[in-house]
Amino acid sequence: MKEHEALQHKPIPALTSHPRQLGGLMHIIVWGLLFCFPFLFSGRNSESIDWSDYLRFVTILLGVILVFYANYYYLIKRFLFTRQTKWYLLSNFLLFIALTIVVYFIMEQIPAPEGRTRDPRHDEPSLQFHVMFILFDFIKYLFTAALSVALKMTSSWYKMETERTELEKSRTEAELQNLKSQLNPHFLFNTLNNIYSLIAISPEQAQEAVHDLSRLLRYVLYESSDSYVAVGKDLDFLHNYVELMRIRLPKHVELKTEIQTTSPDTLIAPLLFITLIENAFKHGVSNNKPSFIQLEIAAGSKQIICYIRNSCFPKDDTDKSGSGIGLVNLRKRLNLLYPGKYSFVYGQEGSDYNCKLELTF
Repeated sequence: MKEHEALQHKPIPALTSHPRQLGGLMHIIVWGLLFCFPFLFSGRNSESIDWSDYLRFVTILLGVILVFYANYYYLIKRFLFTRQTKWYLLSNFLLFIALTIVVYFIMEQIPAPEGRTRDPRHDEPSLQFHVMFILFDFIKYLFTAALSVALKMTSSWYKMETERTELEKSRTEAELQNLKSQLNPHFLFNTLNNIYSLIAISPEQAQEAVHDLSRLLRYVLYESSDSYVAVGKDLDFLHNYVELMRIRLPKHVELKTEIQTTSPDTLIAPLLFITLIENAFKHGVSNNKPSFIQLEIAAGSKQIICYIRNSCFPKDDTDKSGSGIGLVNLRKRLNLLYPGKYSFVYGQEGSDYNCKLELTF
């Protein structure tokens, strides 16, 4: 069989940097709120803020920030994502120890609040105090590292999922483009064969057919270049194609067509039905036997139905005018563009051949 369908491949938009910018803004907001946290409980009078305590709070918070971003931007990627778990744990352990020592030293240098004596436990710190201080810092840093891992894993999953979706879309678009490149020439060859046969019969009709062909090609090459077109334009193309085929039909062939739409602006993938119509003209017309083609297309805002019934005169194996990939490619294209939203049945019933394609939008 010789069939045609077309779809213009459109470039896939590149991933923008908006998600990264939004993530950075969220980090700034969260840390900003944490730095301002003590002020939320100090009332409107800034003099009520204990700046010594605030310096201690900031020191602790800076240690937490260092643990978070050391994990988020380096340790997780360097060790955890490369499955070097032992090195990851050891790196964090050493980081926790170093920060605990530094934070403890800074705390010792911050003077006691005015009017308040130093914490008695700092005068003669006991072993238990040191252990509790270190344990508290370890738990705090461990929780921070775990939060960093969770956020990094979520971010990486989102990025991989986005890339996977884009790759799947790219594969789909490439496959549709491949179907177009296979089928476009078939449509042209079919029509040229019809015009060639007209030249010997009626040169005037052949000239008119060439003019009609130019309009059809203009639609195929330009107007149908988008992924979706107005159904009214696509039906006009089908009507013009049928009229072009009608010119060369023998008198013993009965052709009935009814193509109508109540929603011409509804969008549809272009050139879905041309394969079926070409099949009807190729296999439904005999040069010396009574033949018929009945074509009905009704398009609404949510559904389009194409029904074709024709006499059946199958081509033998010596016929080389077609490639036999039209119906297979049409079903592939329907699966890609309208998965689960179409019904496509066809086959021979007695001496007739019936085909019905229903699309739901």
